[in-house]
Amino acid sequence: MSNLKIYCVTNKVVNFLSNLDYEIGWVGQGKPPKNYISCNEGDNIFYKEKYFSELTFQYWYWKNLLNLANKDEWVGFCQKRRFWVNREFNKDRMSDLKNQKSFLNKIPLEWKNYESVICEPIDLSNVKIMKMIKRGFKSIIKDPLILFSKKKHTINLHFDMHHGHGNLIKAANLLNEEDRSEFIEYINTSTSFNPHIMFVAKPHIANLWFSTLFSWLSRCEKIFGFDDLKGYDTQRLYAYLAERYLSFWFKKHTNYLEWPWVFYDSKN
Repeated sequence: MSNLKIYCVTNKVVNFLSNLDYEIGWVGQGKPPKNYISCNEGDNIFYKEKYFSELTFQYWYWKNLLNLANKDEWVGFCQKRRFWVNREFNKDRMSDLKNQKSFLNKIPLEWKNYESVICEPIDLSNVKIMKMIKRGFKSIIKDPLILFSKKKHTINLHFDMHHGHGNLIKAANLLNEEDRSEFIEYINTSTSFNPHIMFVAKPHIANLWFSTLFSWLSRCEKIFGFDDLKGYDTQRLYAYLAERYLSFWFKKHTNYLEWPWVFYDSKN
């Protein structure tokens, strides 16, 4: 099986990316190399990049490149330091990534009966006590049992600790009626999620996801704005919101498969 196109989104020039069989999406400042795809022309939100991160490119792709006519194509996204890898890749042998053969570059037969692929989940239940006290004191005051029960180490608690207390639930209340109550239950009960705003999907799935996502984020902008979004953990609020919603949305609305990914910093 073939017909896979993956876009790796970056905000800085990374020479290593040019060795991969990926398209490279540029969300950085300044003029990129010729083989990088800029997203500051046509219908775009490039001026929001520091708040939307890689969603800046994904929006541009949706509005300017997405081809719904090619029903057999798979389109996907990764980041400059987070990549899709083949199922058989051994994460204990990171040095194998230097030869590029471990990176996903064709559609596995395993995908035949699916229409979307999302990252394997990360576990939130093993937060260190001191970190929780430092970052989650507002939540602990409301419910001290958080310190002693891993079942309470939920997506919502994690978001409160890192991206602004109460922000995720405020945003969740702006979702469409079809998803709102289920998403709120999901973030208040789940202790893991599928990270990084990375997915691979058929064009019609990508189109539906982008349409739903950016409509919701537009409503969120009216609540959170931009002026008060400062600091690494808060400035990119809209990207963090999308990351949590993606984990829920693809599981509810698509026939999905979880797939291995890896953090890899090539240093060049």
